[in-house]
Amino acid sequence: MSRLFGTDGVRGLANELLTPDLAVSLGRAAASVLVGSDDSPHRLGRRPRAVVGRDTRASGEFLDHAISAGLAASGMDVTRVGVLPTPAIAHLTASQDVSLGVVISASHNPFPDNGIKFFARGGYKLEDAVEDRIEAALNEDLPRPTGAAVGRVIKGETVADQTYINHLVDSVATDLSGLRIVVDASNGAASNVGPAALRSAGAEVIAINASPDGLNINADCGSTHPEQLQAYVRSVGADMGVAYDGDADRCMAVDADGNLVDGDQIMGLLAVGMKADGTLGSDTLVVTVMSNLGLILAMREHGIRIVQTGVGDRYVLEKMLQGGYTLGGEQSGHVIDTIHATTGDGVLTSLRVAARMKRTGKSLAELASIVQRLPQTLINVPGVDKAAAGTNKAVQDAVADAEKQLGETGRVLLRPSGTEPLVRVMVEAASQEEADRVAAGLAAVVKDNLAL
Repeated sequence: MSRLFGTDGVRGLANELLTPDLAVSLGRAAASVLVGSDDSPHRLGRRPRAVVGRDTRASGEFLDHAISAGLAASGMDVTRVGVLPTPAIAHLTASQDVSLGVVISASHNPFPDNGIKFFARGGYKLEDAVEDRIEAALNEDLPRPTGAAVGRVIKGETVADQTYINHLVDSVATDLSGLRIVVDASNGAASNVGPAALRSAGAEVIAINASPDGLNINADCGSTHPEQLQAYVRSVGADMGVAYDGDADRCMAVDADGNLVDGDQIMGLLAVGMKADGTLGSDTLVVTVMSNLGLILAMREHGIRIVQTGVGDRYVLEKMLQGGYTLGGEQSGHVIDTIHATTGDGVLTSLRVAARMKRTGKSLAELASIVQRLPQTLINVPGVDKAAAGTNKAVQDAVADAEKQLGETGRVLLRPSGTEPLVRVMVEAASQEEADRVAAGLAAVVKDNLAL
């Protein structure tokens, strides 16, 4: 049987894989594992607390009730905060006397999917070993408190919303008046708090795709579909645009001319600013192996060291905490600022980019120009033995030849898929033509030598 937890919690088709029964069981199992190791509430003679939030998917409504029931049936007091971004739940878990946080969201996935992910006390995502313990507990005969020992369930949407907005505005501490910003909320979890936070900081905000109906989350909008935002920024003469994904832990930006500014460029401009004001830990930026070589070259020019990890924001954060680094993230727009957050936060990122513009007096295009992206080609090669990609001699020889051709102006990355029998071939080069040619050649070698 495959592992229930994936790269970011339990995710799948709502009411098929992710049923109310499973949600109740996950609540009971998580309470058993996470609260069992957290004795602080018991030492103070109180029931442990949980906070539960969700994005705007229709299925989130019944899953919210189900997992809250499982937690309360295990003796936890539960505060249901309704629709809030993933990083808001992380912040509430970190800043209040909360033993665990729960987010019901499938992030950038289409609306029929949903997911459940947990934050431990302190607001951090769970390690694989802890998730495995929760999964194992699903099959155990867990305690069932009765009488006054059962948990209570309350609602606390309004207070939680304002607490999170205040945290964001205080973190940036910059008056954004004079900036016109278009926000594409992806009809998701930041539909209210995203525009509200930017307005509270002083910006003029025009919100689009901020009318969720339970079915339209991520539908041709948001960080994975920024085309509408790009056109809108140009049409209204905005200084910039920002796009979140469904749970708002990602942010992509758009400059005044409608050009996309991706996660690599956002990290680059923030890193340079943080180095200048002395807040970039060890003058180091943590990125994944998928970040564009152009970012790495730009950081080298600015005296900023790059540390690379595997793909996934949890691995970026793990490396940041190990090294005491304060900025990291992914090309997809997950940007982690450990000074103010315990996970990627799209709304915080948008505020920080806007604050950098305001403090420097520079346009987003000018700030982002420090990172000149190298042309990149990505080819998925299906139907292959992905496990052999790193050991097959013919494939490794082809990779070595390609790297020799590209020299310091390009790079090659072969990455087995985590969920499918395919290998991703990525090539960056000085020209798009060269990237396409080298990638096609490598893809052919992979297909010929690793075919199942």
